[in-house]
Amino acid sequence: MEKIILDGRIVAKHITENLIGRVKDLKERGVTPCLATILVGDDPSSETYVKMKGNACERIGIKSLRIHLPKETQTVDLLKVIEELNQDNSVHGILLQHPVPSHIDERKAFESIDIAKDVDGVTSIGFGQTAFGFGKFPSCTPAAIMEIIKYYKISITGKHAVVVGRSPILGKPVSALLLNANATVTTCHSHTVNLSELLKQADIVVAAIGKPNFIKGSWIKDGAIVLDAGYKKGNVGDVDYMECFEKAGAITPVPGGVGPVTISMLLKHTVISAETSIPQSH
Repeated sequence: MEKIILDGRIVAKHITENLIGRVKDLKERGVTPCLATILVGDDPSSETYVKMKGNACERIGIKSLRIHLPKETQTVDLLKVIEELNQDNSVHGILLQHPVPSHIDERKAFESIDIAKDVDGVTSIGFGQTAFGFGKFPSCTPAAIMEIIKYYKISITGKHAVVVGRSPILGKPVSALLLNANATVTTCHSHTVNLSELLKQADIVVAAIGKPNFIKGSWIKDGAIVLDAGYKKGNVGDVDYMECFEKAGAITPVPGGVGPVTISMLLKHTVISAETSIPQSH
């Protein structure tokens, strides 16, 4: 079997090229898609991510509205900012950069985002809609994983997918998306017994546990599809890349795998939200 590198940069380019024309059409109709990003505090990684997202927006003609709040900001102040953005018809997507300072009720802040503008898929309503199969904006990393699978024409129906991780914006929603695509899904986590044995049964492995080099090549079945959603400094993912490369039939690199597609899905969701807003505004 020929080994495939699942190159996220190619997938991201395919998505963004399609969006350029859609953004142009929207502007001709008097609507400029706008993504508002809120950053609370001075976390350097978060600042970098927000900047990357803003630059990606601007490259394809989406307006990037950046709101930087001091780390002393209280939950009530953050909720006020989100409510103003909910009411602003020129804003189509709202992204609250995670994590926020520990004294802020992050979940309360996420829940206050209008479902129509929840382009990052962080609300419980959005999660519920994703699980039921009619969510417009799944969390961007799970959406990216599904987009990579689709682009490379990987068959999911009847396959056994093992997801390692159960976070509300990655492990849980990607499990739901795979299940809706007719995979048989096992969701594993830090308390799972015999994780390596379960992974040996997997046709599709999604690594989303946030531990560098955690998944070993000896745990992977020959020919398995490996999608690594982890990223740590030094370009390290959640799977031991060199070991898993030897066994896998297809694998995402780190960097250049799931990451670029995650950002392009955020752009896509913002454009869809802008397109959806047009009937209400005329």
